[in-house]
Amino acid sequence: MVEAMMRGWRAQQAARGLRAETIGCRERLVRRFQGFTNEFPWQWGPKEVDEWTLTLTSERHLAPSTIRGYQTDLRLFSEYLTDGRYGWAAACQEAFGTFPVPICHEWNTIAHLSEYEGSPEARPLSRGELQRFLDYADDQVERASRTKRKGALAAYRDATLFKVVYGWGLRRTETAKLDLLDWGRNPAAPEFGRYGMLHVRYGKAMRGQPPRRRNVASVMGWAVEAVADYVQDIRPRFGMVDHPALWVTERGGRIKPAEINARFVCYRDALQLPKALTPHSLRHSYVTHLTEDGADRRFIQEQVGHRCDTSTAIYTHVSGDFMNTALRKALGPALEPATTGQ
Repeated sequence: MVEAMMRGWRAQQAARGLRAETIGCRERLVRRFQGFTNEFPWQWGPKEVDEWTLTLTSERHLAPSTIRGYQTDLRLFSEYLTDGRYGWAAACQEAFGTFPVPICHEWNTIAHLSEYEGSPEARPLSRGELQRFLDYADDQVERASRTKRKGALAAYRDATLFKVVYGWGLRRTETAKLDLLDWGRNPAAPEFGRYGMLHVRYGKAMRGQPPRRRNVASVMGWAVEAVADYVQDIRPRFGMVDHPALWVTERGGRIKPAEINARFVCYRDALQLPKALTPHSLRHSYVTHLTEDGADRRFIQEQVGHRCDTSTAIYTHVSGDFMNTALRKALGPALEPATTGQ
C-alpha cells in the first residue's frame, strides 16, 4: 500500500511538471519521516510531526527555513493521501479499518513571517573591501608568475571569475555554469563588443521548476575588459579549445561552485575580512553599488533576476554617505520655498 501511494504521488507531481530531482528529494524526505515514526502513513497524526520537528530543532539544529521546507513536503504528501479524489482514505479504511488524516497544520508548522531569513551578519563588501579583494586576487597571479609556480593560469582565471561575479551580479552556480557562447552583443552598448550581454541559463529556479533564464546587460567597462582579456589570451592556454565552459580547470573539467567558495574564503581570510562575507556578498555589492550610483531600481531587479522588488530591497545596503546625499535631495524641495522667501 505504501509503495502504491508513493507511485501515485510521483505521478501526480510529474503531471504538474515538477523535476525528477525535486520529486525524488520529496520522496526521500517522506521515507525518512516514516522511518522516524516506524508507522504507516495511515497511522500518522499531528503528534508525530511535533516530535519530529523537535528532533530537527534540538538535535540537528537545522535552520527554520530548512525545517519549514521539510514540513511543506510532508504536508503535500499528507494532502495527497487525504484528497478524496485519489481514493486512498477509502482504500485504507477497507484494508486496515483506519484512514490517513491531515498531519501538518498551522499550529505545528513554522510560518514564513519574514522576507529574509538569512544571517543578519550577511552584507555586501564596501567599495574599499571590494578593491582590496580584487587587488589581492590579481596579486596572486603576479606572485605565481614571478616565482614560476604552477597555478598562474588558475589564479588568473579565479581573479577574472570574481570580477564577473561582481560585474554582472551573479550567483555561484550561475557563474560556474557559464559557457563561452553565453556572451553576446548588445545594440544599446556597442562599445562592449561581443561582451555587451550575458545570457544566464541557470538562474535560481522556483521550487520544483527548471532554472530561470535571464539576460544581464554589461554595465562596467573594466569588467568587460577583464573577461575579454581572459577569453582571448588566458583561457586558450588551458588547452581546452573544444570545451564549452567559460571557466575550465587544468585537468579539463568545469569549475564547481564549491571551488569558487573555497577560493573566496582563502582570499577573504588572507585579507582578514569578516567571515560573514561570502561569494554571495559580491552579488549584494553589485546591487548596493548600482543603487548608490543612481541606477533605476527596476533595471537592477531585472539584472539580478528577482521576481519581486522586495527581494532587491533586501540586497540593498547603501552606505551612510549615500543616505545623507539622498536626504539632502529629499529635503531640498521642502526647504527651497522657505529660503526663497527670506
